[in-house]
Amino acid sequence: MRDPAVLLHVNGVEATYQNAIVALHNVNLTVQRGEVHALLGANGAGKSSTLKAISNLLVLERGQVTAGTIRFDGHDVARTTPAQLVRLGLVQVLEGRRCFPNLSIEANLVTGALGRSASRAETAVDLERVYAIFPRLKARRRVAAGLTSGGEQQMAAIGRALMSRPRLLVLDEPSMGLAPLVVQDIFARLRQLNREDGLSILVAEQNSTVALQYADRATVLEAGVTVLNDTAKALRQREDIQHFYFGRDVAHQAPALA
Repeated sequence: MRDPAVLLHVNGVEATYQNAIVALHNVNLTVQRGEVHALLGANGAGKSSTLKAISNLLVLERGQVTAGTIRFDGHDVARTTPAQLVRLGLVQVLEGRRCFPNLSIEANLVTGALGRSASRAETAVDLERVYAIFPRLKARRRVAAGLTSGGEQQMAAIGRALMSRPRLLVLDEPSMGLAPLVVQDIFARLRQLNREDGLSILVAEQNSTVALQYADRATVLEAGVTVLNDTAKALRQREDIQHFYFGRDVAHQAPALA
C-alpha cells in the first residue's frame, strides 16, 4: 500500500553503464513530501548516477537500471519518460548548471516554462516569482548567461527549473565551484522555498557541512551503496561521518572560486 506521505521511493536500485560498469549496487532512499533531503557522499560515490536514475536520464549516457524500483508519487519512473516526469513535477537541475550561454538570463528562464506548455500570462507570473527569489537575476535578465558569474548561472539554472513548477526539485552538486557565501545564499533561498511553498527538495552534495545545515534528513552513499539514512540533526552531531565517508573534514576545505 502506498504511503501518501512519501513523494519519492527508491528501493534496492542497481545500475550499470554500457552493460559493464556497475555504478549503483544497492541504493535506498525515501523523500517525504515537504522535506529537504540531502544525498551525500564523496566524489564517485554514485550521487549523480542516482539522480539520473530518479529522473530516468541514465539512458542518455548508455546507462540503465538493472534492479530495484523507483516510484515518484506512485508513478513507476522506469515506465515514465523524462518529459512526462517533468510534467508530473519531478524537475532536475543537472551538475554544471547547463545554461544556454548565448541566451539572456530571462530567455534561459523562459525555457523552463515550455515543458509544461505555460501560457504567456503564467510565464510572466512565474518570472516575477523567480526574480523575487533571486533579485540578482532580475538585474541581469538581459545579459547573456555565458557572461554572468558562476553563482548567477546556478541561480538561473534553479530558476529555470522553478519555471516548470516542480513538486520535487532535484539538484546535483549546486555548490560546485562557487564561493562559500554564494553557496550559503543559494541554500538559504532553497530552504525558504521549502518552508513557504512546501517544495520538496532532493539535493546531492559532496559538501556535507552546508547540506546538513539546511536538510531535514539525509542519505549517505559509499561506492554506489546506501550506508546511512538518518535525520540531518543526528548526522551533524556525528563527527566521524565526514572523516569516515568523505575522507576529510569538509568544514576546513579550501574556499571555492567565485
